[in-house]
Amino acid sequence: MTNLVLQVQNLSVMFPSQARRAVDGVSFALDRGQTLGLVGESGSGKSVTALALLGLLPAAAQVQGEVWFYPQSRGPVNLGQLTPRERRHLRGSHLGMIFQDPLSSLNPVYTCGFQLVEAIRQHRRIPRAAAWDRALELLGAVNLAGPELARTLLQRYPHQLSGGQIQRLMIAMAISCQPELLIADEPTTALDVTVQAGIVQLLSRLQQQQNMALIFITHDLGLIADLADWIAVMYQGSIVEAGPVGEVFRDPQHPYTQGLLACRPQPQRQMLYLPTVADFLGVTKDSRGGIHIQAKAISPEQQQVDPDLAHRRLQQLTQQPPLLQVQDLQVRLGHHLVLDQVSFTLFPGETLGLVGESGCGKTTLARTILGLVQPAGGRVWFAGQDLGQPRAREASRQHIQVVFQDPFASLDPRQTVGAAIREPLVIRQGPRPQQWERVAELLTQVGLQPDHRDRYPHEFSGGQRQRVCIARALALNPQLIICDESVSSLDVSVQAQILNLLKRLQQQFHCAYIFISHNLAVVKFMSDRIMVMYAGKIVEVGPAEAVYHHPQQAYTRSLIAAIPGQKLPQGT
Repeated sequence: MTNLVLQVQNLSVMFPSQARRAVDGVSFALDRGQTLGLVGESGSGKSVTALALLGLLPAAAQVQGEVWFYPQSRGPVNLGQLTPRERRHLRGSHLGMIFQDPLSSLNPVYTCGFQLVEAIRQHRRIPRAAAWDRALELLGAVNLAGPELARTLLQRYPHQLSGGQIQRLMIAMAISCQPELLIADEPTTALDVTVQAGIVQLLSRLQQQQNMALIFITHDLGLIADLADWIAVMYQGSIVEAGPVGEVFRDPQHPYTQGLLACRPQPQRQMLYLPTVADFLGVTKDSRGGIHIQAKAISPEQQQVDPDLAHRRLQQLTQQPPLLQVQDLQVRLGHHLVLDQVSFTLFPGETLGLVGESGCGKTTLARTILGLVQPAGGRVWFAGQDLGQPRAREASRQHIQVVFQDPFASLDPRQTVGAAIREPLVIRQGPRPQQWERVAELLTQVGLQPDHRDRYPHEFSGGQRQRVCIARALALNPQLIICDESVSSLDVSVQAQILNLLKRLQQQFHCAYIFISHNLAVVKFMSDRIMVMYAGKIVEVGPAEAVYHHPQQAYTRSLIAAIPGQKLPQGT
């Protein structure tokens, strides 16, 4: 019996509305018990490849090539020649998939238990009671809960579970019939690093127990280093580099792979600027529209900076009068104390990183500073004014702005981006024709074109939409911008562009940032000081270098240990 479980030969996918192939000549093979990491930016063809393997593409998609699956219970199967009924039989029983957004994969009107039992009974002809017992067993297998709590969780609806819980539920559903191949498409995007680490460990353990083949799709090479045996790097629909993970990471040959490795924040190094994929790629087109890639020389700006630079900068910043002072802040939701005696100081031009897991109170703290949540106790001063006073609060609104995590949800889909950026100016000044000049200036400052003002949010990529949100936040020349998980859902290459942009704008406008994230590597790159929150309290605060290299609290050490990609060679 062959150890081969999947063989893909010259797979290509074309959509009628697109000028080029979404997937172009992809070939690879996968053995049982092996993990293939499929990496690349959004639009590189990763998810389309996965959907093509399972026959989940729209009917209009034109698929060429062969996909052979080798189940243990029967002979080789050409997945492209199956009838819809035969595909449905294989999906779930032999082939499983975990999608990126678990909440959108579940029906909000049915309980989690109903949907998990339904998935089991779809492929296993067993009584409902036996399927329910299997569901409880699966929750234990994915480390979700003990027997008693598991029953409670199964009776809840999807929106009543946390992000980590609902992703574990989806994993339980995907492995419910012990598939021979599991495809995980960005299963940890936007999850806390500690939850993310738990999901990766869980998948690795389940794979070993069931000798299951795994295709793990992500834009984060750090995760691949922790999980995969082999890696395939996709760029514009093609695999541009493939091989054993260790070999590719030690000596990447393709400039695109080199760029993906370099644009990750590397907390062990002190960087002034994050390289981007564009720094490594020279892309040209021939007369037929063919794309050619050449390596580019790396700018000296990307070298490691003087380790004393951060210390001198922080000394200069803290010699100024404070911009923001928070003292003994308390916030209650019902009987639950969400913020407990939170105190800190922020100086003009400083970036204060706020890190912690979901539910620790980071966003509640930001919303309280913005005046969107009423505190139960404590004081907040901004530029020497007590924000507890209505007049001071109203005066502060134009000086404190926010950039949220989801740029698409932050913008009105019926409003052009130019109108969205102009809106703060209209609210404060009334409509004036010269405001459009300010809109054009802001678009240019965030790396967009002035004529982009007439486009709508859906016409931009995720990174471009976040640039629009940053431009809107800058419209009133604020003294403080709160960035609440503003890069957590972006590709690492786009993330690097946004982080570099924020740093450049801070130098230009001398604004202060409160930079909120669950990713300590990103916070370390951005911040002058880091503040660590746990269960509504500040458990550690200090210079970024000191907190990372010499953490005083066990919780901070756990966040550092959960940063993915620590197996990667440093400096790549």
